[in-house]
Amino acid sequence: MTLKRMTWRGQEIVPLCGVMAVSAGVCVVRPGSVRPPPRRCRADPYPMSSRLIHEGHDHVPHAPPPALAAGVLVALALSGLEPHDRATWTMETCWVLVGLPLLVLVWRRFPLSPLLCCLLAVHALVLIVGGHYTYAEVPLGHWLQDALDLSRNPYDRIGHLVQGFVPAILVRELLARTSPLRGSAWLAPLTVCGCLAFSAFFELIEWWAALAGGSAADAFLATQGDQWDTQWDMACALLGAVVSLLLLSRLHDRQLARYGAGEGRSTVRPAL
Repeated sequence: MTLKRMTWRGQEIVPLCGVMAVSAGVCVVRPGSVRPPPRRCRADPYPMSSRLIHEGHDHVPHAPPPALAAGVLVALALSGLEPHDRATWTMETCWVLVGLPLLVLVWRRFPLSPLLCCLLAVHALVLIVGGHYTYAEVPLGHWLQDALDLSRNPYDRIGHLVQGFVPAILVRELLARTSPLRGSAWLAPLTVCGCLAFSAFFELIEWWAALAGGSAADAFLATQGDQWDTQWDMACALLGAVVSLLLLSRLHDRQLARYGAGEGRSTVRPAL
């Protein structure tokens, strides 16, 4: 049987993707029109850091900055030698004890920007110093108290400022690289809300510690007789988050662009 070509208004009808056209019982397949089926994409074998290098971002390190990690580990080890109160040291430094191994574990899937790494190292040092001396007895705080004629050691306030300043960049980076908020006007206010929520949760932890430990938790609470200490702590965290975004957002955007995310717009997401 001879197959006839099918035309419409003088133009030949060509089957799409190798599917035969059927009309009035006549099937027409133009030679060479059948295309091979598309190859299935394999699961991406590259974790995020390797994939970034594979795509040309050869500046992305395979591990957290060794100098920062080593400095934090040395400070942590020294702070554990005869701390003022062992229970307070454990509660204050547990964030470092958990956070640093977690960062190493997820790094190849989600490498952090250099700015965020530096800020996290500074925050870890603030926690380590506070854990060793307790926040009410840090020598730097006593020096500031005398120099500024303050009624209390201000190191606790500094710690809560940092508690908003550093997490603001952490939350911003997570949202900018993994959520639809990248490039959105809502990115900054929701980042501040996230930091304030974490600060409130930390105050709940202090409350639970006070209920569980009684007077033994006084060094961890570091209220120093201030009945409004909880409100001051959250206000300091809020102020730190706002100042962080005002000062560091542009620098953070430039660094995120190196990871495929410019101005909060990310083209790279963590591998699942």
